Amino acid sequence: MNLVVNRANFNQLLFIICVIVPFFNIYEFSFVTWVFAIFLTLRKNYSLEFIKYTSIFVLLFLLAIIVGRFFEYQTYFIIRDITYLLKPITGLLLGYQLFTKHIKNPFQFIVYAGLSIACYHLFLVFYGIVVEGAKNVREIREHAGYFNDFEVYTLVILIFSKQLNLGFSKNKTRLFILILAISSFFYLARTNFIQFIVLVAALKGFLVLNVKSLKVVLGIVIATLMAYSAIYYYNPRRNGKGMDEFLYKIKIIPTEAFSTKIDRFDWKDFNDNYRSYENIRTVQQLNYNENLIFGEGAGSQVDLKQKLMLGDMLLRHISILHNGYMTVLLKTGLLGLSIYLLSIFFFFRKERSSNPILKNIHYIFVGTGVFLILSNWVFLGLYNQIDTKSLLIGFLFAYKNEILKTTES
Repeated sequence: MNLVVNRANFNQLLFIICVIVPFFNIYEFSFVTWVFAIFLTLRKNYSLEFIKYTSIFVLLFLLAIIVGRFFEYQTYFIIRDITYLLKPITGLLLGYQLFTKHIKNPFQFIVYAGLSIACYHLFLVFYGIVVEGAKNVREIREHAGYFNDFEVYTLVILIFSKQLNLGFSKNKTRLFILILAISSFFYLARTNFIQFIVLVAALKGFLVLNVKSLKVVLGIVIATLMAYSAIYYYNPRRNGKGMDEFLYKIKIIPTEAFSTKIDRFDWKDFNDNYRSYENIRTVQQLNYNENLIFGEGAGSQVDLKQKLMLGDMLLRHISILHNGYMTVLLKTGLLGLSIYLLSIFFFFRKERSSNPILKNIHYIFVGTGVFLILSNWVFLGLYNQIDTKSLLIGFLFAYKNEILKTTES
């Protein structure tokens, strides 16, 4: 008896696995899994647009390797940096290769992957609260995870189900939205809330510049400032009950990642503005070593001047920072940073198409570009070890190319 494996179903399963694996936060395991999946799904042809976008990250990778050759680093840190720098490349390739023309509804394909990770996340939330007794924001996030961009993309896709021709029944759509909304909320991640607003605005067409969109964006900015003012006036406490801890994190947003002076001997100031401290030390180190133009290459680390408990390790030197721009600056300098910015501006190119799906893919890309401006500042962008939106971006590049081939033939 011959066993016939449906290509679309196989890719769906592989896509779900590759979305869930990074959530375990064991980078070596997720990296090996992604590389193995890439070899399983290799294809002969890639669109020119995809090659152009991916080549930005390939160029940064090569630049970091070349610059690193001028320094003497331990082999372990060089290899580790190589895997970090390959993260967006592997994600984009894998997402692109997992698309196949045999998939009946590509947006449904994405939704099922998002639902899978949402269900797993809700299980962790339940386990953390009921079994482990998590009582506040910090404890819930420690047990269930800190953020997940992929779920927010999936939630927004479901909200625009008619626009994207998902084909689900109303009841199924509502159920899926409920699951993803609850799961996304329980990450209690400020960036995910902002991501949601940005993507909704993008698919509404508000991020395409015209008089109407400018009015809407201005309204959103004013509403955001008013909401922030209310939170600031409320003055939530650092370790307050209920949502106070989360609101406190919102309150310190303006200083947390943008402070230029931090007293590292004042634990409150240091803890609230640690991400800014990483940025300050990176720039100080590069200036002192006169390596600001080309950076310090693969294998380089930032000296924090004191040992800190980061995750489950006590470290003084770190290879990657929270800030994606600063990480690229450390490895490749201002030259690499200028190249890296192209990966964001790439999504803002003007595109005109009468095909509604192509138009909406473009809107998603525009929203992604806007979100990446923020995501790179606080969460490493596509270089984050648990990031999975690179899979979605690669997948949408392939979907877009398939539509273009079909309409041209």
